[in-house]
Amino acid sequence: MRVFVTGGAGFIGSHYVRTMLTGGYPGYDDAAVTVFDKLTYAGNLANLDSVSPSPRYRFVRGDILDGGLLDDVLPGHDVVVNFAAESHVDRSIHGAADFVMTNAVGVQTLLDAALRAGVPRIVQVSTDEVYGSIAEGSFRETDPLLPNSPYSAAKAGGDLIARSYFVTHKLNVSITRCTNNYGPYQYPEKVIPLFVTNLLDGQRVPLYGDGLNIRDWLHVDDHCRGIQLVVEGGRAGEIYNIGGGVEMTNRELTARLLAATGREWDEFVTYVDDRKGHDRRYSLADDKIRDELGYEPRVDFTAGLAETVQWYRDHESWWRPLVAP
Repeated sequence: MRVFVTGGAGFIGSHYVRTMLTGGYPGYDDAAVTVFDKLTYAGNLANLDSVSPSPRYRFVRGDILDGGLLDDVLPGHDVVVNFAAESHVDRSIHGAADFVMTNAVGVQTLLDAALRAGVPRIVQVSTDEVYGSIAEGSFRETDPLLPNSPYSAAKAGGDLIARSYFVTHKLNVSITRCTNNYGPYQYPEKVIPLFVTNLLDGQRVPLYGDGLNIRDWLHVDDHCRGIQLVVEGGRAGEIYNIGGGVEMTNRELTARLLAATGREWDEFVTYVDDRKGHDRRYSLADDKIRDELGYEPRVDFTAGLAETVQWYRDHESWWRPLVAP
């Protein structure tokens, strides 16, 4: 078994690779893994240091927009899992072009290469943000896509391209959509690592608007396990929501992080103008992946958050070079 992981040096992709190469996915214990990553600011080979000596590991530096390189390295692989994406909403607001190119055109380029190479199985990793915001209830896989940021619109474009390749070319591709991830090795521009590293440094944290935007939190290990279930048993052309089942406001999350780092609200929280187009609430119904593939989140949020905060305490040498002076 040969698995091709795009974006495998990023936060979620590297967790998937580390887990696979350390025997975390039964039946894939002997799988060879090719990590294909452009190594943008959020891609970090240090995320793979623990598994890079493995004879089953190979790294190729490349861009999913480079069809010629994909034609050279993709043949012979049995599975493609596409984590490659520009993913930070704030960055997409200030410059959308890279997001459209990677998240939409990049998916099309990758799928074309997979067709030429005859890859038997592809999973496109996406996000709950493609659905937009929901005041009550939870989004199902059949709901329309109403993205509200350039990032989520570009991801929605990639999802639609993936679906079209199933319909048009009968490509064996499935799509996963997850809620907000957290865990170790997350680049410190996202809210949890940003707030944790700021607080550890004795700096204030910026809370958007009234802080009442709601997110559902999913540990990266649960997310990657859900992806692997889809790799192994997901149906071609189908979409699978992956949720954590832990909804809370950004104010509540901030209070937990303050408590974990021993900081006080008045001294360390600054309210800032709300993000443009800021979605109020995300929520996914994930009974489909639960019923079909036996998924359920295993990491308790309180324990997982405490372990994540401790990881950043213990790994300052990892995050310090990534934080602006």
